[in-house]
Amino acid sequence: MRVIVVGGAGTIGSAVVAALLPRHEVVVAGRKTGAVTVDLASPDSIRAMFQSVGKFDAVVCAAGQAKFGSLDDLTEADYAFSFSNKLMGQANLVRIGRQFIADGGSFTLTSGVLGQEPIKGSASISMVNAGLEGFVRAAALELPYGIRVNVVSPPWVTETLVARKMDSTHGMPAAVVAKAYLSSAEGTMTGQTLDPRRLAGL
Repeated sequence: MRVIVVGGAGTIGSAVVAALLPRHEVVVAGRKTGAVTVDLASPDSIRAMFQSVGKFDAVVCAAGQAKFGSLDDLTEADYAFSFSNKLMGQANLVRIGRQFIADGGSFTLTSGVLGQEPIKGSASISMVNAGLEGFVRAAALELPYGIRVNVVSPPWVTETLVARKMDSTHGMPAAVVAKAYLSSAEGTMTGQTLDPRRLAGL
């Protein structure tokens, strides 16, 4: 397969690229780094990325920004940023990308544990994560030509917790999280939210 990995230079994205490379051709796309540049907040940029890449069989997105903050501190602009970037940015990968992807191809998006297990300060992030999971369930019912779409909901990633000097006891290494993305890209499921913890038997 020829796989576009959006956010392939990030913590999870680089682990996904490492997992895919032994068996597939990988095109790394990112806002600042990668073979192709893309801004998830811009539909025009997304369309230009697909046009630039040419033929491909799968898209894995391990990117998307959202604002963290208390209900008192989050502004309408913060919510709009989260919506246009992480939620609509990834939804647009599917909406626009379905016009370019090969028959039988797949999209794998990223939500996150805060969609189902919120904490204080996660209202904006939890909203878009849960929205992505709902989008995937519905979009899977309408995609033609055997095209599939799933979303991975990563737990806290060990490397991220360590970088932020937080307790990493309950984190999961990025290489283990990446297996969920590989399962989606290489599997047959669609409309599913994949929890790497369950796939790892935890």
